[in-house]
Amino acid sequence: MPELPEVETVRRGLTPVLEGATLSRVTVRRPDLRFPFPENFAQRLEGATVLRIDRRAKYLLLRLSTGETWITHLGMTGRFTLDGDPTGQFEDEVPTGGKHEHFVACADLGGRLTRLGYADARRFGFMGLIPTDEVEAHPWFNHLGPEPLGNQFSGAHLIEAFAGRKQNIKVSLLDQTIVAGLGNIYVCEALYRSGISPLTAAGKVTKPRLNRLATEVRHVLDDAIRAGGSTLKDFANVEGGQGYFQHSFDVYGREGQPCRTEACTGTIARIVQGGRSTFYCPRCQK
Repeated sequence: MPELPEVETVRRGLTPVLEGATLSRVTVRRPDLRFPFPENFAQRLEGATVLRIDRRAKYLLLRLSTGETWITHLGMTGRFTLDGDPTGQFEDEVPTGGKHEHFVACADLGGRLTRLGYADARRFGFMGLIPTDEVEAHPWFNHLGPEPLGNQFSGAHLIEAFAGRKQNIKVSLLDQTIVAGLGNIYVCEALYRSGISPLTAAGKVTKPRLNRLATEVRHVLDDAIRAGGSTLKDFANVEGGQGYFQHSFDVYGREGQPCRTEACTGTIARIVQGGRSTFYCPRCQK
């Protein structure tokens, strides 16, 4: 499933083409993805101008001139694609996509037309239209904690959130009410960089370690975004390219391989926590 860096990569890829563009020729090719498309979805998007594209946790939020916000969650295999038309116009029909493409539209930015497609082989993604002034109160968002790259996220926040918490710190960091958007890959990497065992109860981690953890969470996410995210199986950016951060993993997916910490003789181990694989160095992460 795309995690925060992958969704942010998609947002940055869509922004130059869609912000300020007017949508037209919107076509929805099936009634649902994970959930049904909103009622009259195509008609409500037709003629709307995209004012801004934001990201909240693992959601994309396209703010529209109609007063609504178009919400998209990529699920496991959701993918936006862009196909520019160098002549500035599409003759006849908009070019067609593959069999798993369920949504298509044209975006007109100052006469430059771009075909926007959304494909989703497993259909675990979903889309919604919510009045913009009601987004924060919507059930998809009203429970979310601070953004890990935002000003509200810090060591102090983790110290307060984890006080007295007996659950292990790995699973605690995946709790979206504590930190919004963190996923399995980047939690493993941040804990390794911080020297914290994923088995430790969150409330037992010292304040200095939590301060360092907050810093390393930011660093690992920034590093991943600069690399275009991680492509393990399905993820691709809007141009169809892959992310490259998977080549920089210190622990994730490296079970049985040597620890990369200098002078460490440990071997990366894999355990299961909360139904998900955790990778760590038992020697470095005490």
